[in-house]
Amino acid sequence: MSEWKTRTRLVHAGTRRSQYGEMSEAIFLTQGFVYDSAGQAEARFIEAGPDEFIYARYGNPTVRMFEDRMAAIEGTEDAFATASGMAAVNGALTSMLKAGDHVVAARALFGSCLYVLEILGRFGVEVTLVDGTDLSQWRAAMRPGTKAVFLESVSNPMLEVIDIRAVSEIAHAAGATVIVDNVFATPTFSRAVALGADVVVYSATKHIDGGGRCLGGVVCGSRAYVRKVLEPYLKHTGGAMSPFNAWVMLKGLETLDLRVRAQAANAQAMAEALEGHERLSRVIFPGLPSHPQHRLAMEQMGAGGTVLALELAGGKAAAFRFLDALRIVRISNNLGDARTIVTHPATTTHQRLSEAQRADLGITPGLVRLSMGIEDAEDLIADVTAALAVA
Repeated sequence: MSEWKTRTRLVHAGTRRSQYGEMSEAIFLTQGFVYDSAGQAEARFIEAGPDEFIYARYGNPTVRMFEDRMAAIEGTEDAFATASGMAAVNGALTSMLKAGDHVVAARALFGSCLYVLEILGRFGVEVTLVDGTDLSQWRAAMRPGTKAVFLESVSNPMLEVIDIRAVSEIAHAAGATVIVDNVFATPTFSRAVALGADVVVYSATKHIDGGGRCLGGVVCGSRAYVRKVLEPYLKHTGGAMSPFNAWVMLKGLETLDLRVRAQAANAQAMAEALEGHERLSRVIFPGLPSHPQHRLAMEQMGAGGTVLALELAGGKAAAFRFLDALRIVRISNNLGDARTIVTHPATTTHQRLSEAQRADLGITPGLVRLSMGIEDAEDLIADVTAALAVA
C-alpha cells in the first residue's frame, strides 16, 4: 500500500472484509462486542489488538476502516474519527492541554474554533492570537513552554494562506506541537504533514462526505499522539463517529479526488470570470495572482482550492439581494458539497463575533463565501453574474 498513489488509496486503503468477502465495506452497526471468555474480556481491556474491539465509543470495524484510510491518505501513522469536525478540533486541542499551558493560534479562524480557544482560556490555558500570515508575530508569541500552535492552513472565510513549513519550524524550535485544520486544503491538495504539521484535523462533513449527508471529523497524527493522548480523551468524553457515518465517509472518499479537482477547476473559472466585476469590491481566491499569498498557495496545494470570497460594493443589502437572486447556487452555511453553496458569514458562521472582531478579520457586511460544486462552470458563472446584476 505504501507504493499506491493517492487515488488508489482513496478507494482501497484500510479495507477490512468479513468471511463473506463483500466488495463494499460492511457497516457494523453494533455498540458492543462479545468475548469468548472472561479472560479474553480482561485481556482486551488491558490492551486491545489491532483487530479487536470493546465498545463503539472506543472503536468499531467500520470506523476503523475510515481511520486507516484517512491516515494512509494524509501520510500519518494513525487517525481517530469523531462525531463532527468541531469534535475533532476540540479533541485535538483539549486532549493535550492543561491549566498553565500556552497556545499560539492564528486569529483568522472559524467562529466555533475561536469559541473552543475561549473555553480553554476559561480553564487556565493561555491563548495568544496572531496574524497567521505574519511570521514575525509567530516568532514573537513563542515561549520555551508553548505547548501547541493551531491554525487553519487556509482561513475561513477570508482565505488567508499560512506558511505551514515556516510556522512549523518556528513552533518546533520552541518544542510546540503543530495542529493544522486543513479543511479548505482538502486531503486532495494537502501537504501539511510533509510541510511539518504534527496533527492534521478535518471536518469530514465537508469535502470528504461531499454530499450534504452526515457529520463527521477526523484527527490524523502519530500513533503515540492518537492512541495515548487523543483516544483516552475522546473515548471517555463521547466524541466518537457513528459506524453509519463512517461508512458514508468511506463512500465519499472513493470519489473525493475527482470531485475536489472539478470543484477547484470551477472555483478558478469563477474567480477569473468575476475579477474586476463592477459590482464587486474584491474577489478573494488563492488561485488568482492578485491574492497576497498566491505563490505560497501554489507551493503548498498546487491549486487555489474550492472556495472563494466575494465582497459586494453595496454592503449587506447588496449581498442579500445577490443571495436571493441566485437560482442554481443555494444558500447554506456548509461548504465542500457537490452543490455550489453561498454563505453570508457576518450573519451566519461568524455572527457571534463582535462587529470589531469581524472588521479586524476583514469580514465585512458585503462579504459572501462561495463554495464551488461540480455543476457546469458556464451555468454557475451565468447564475452568479445574473445575480450580481440584480444586486
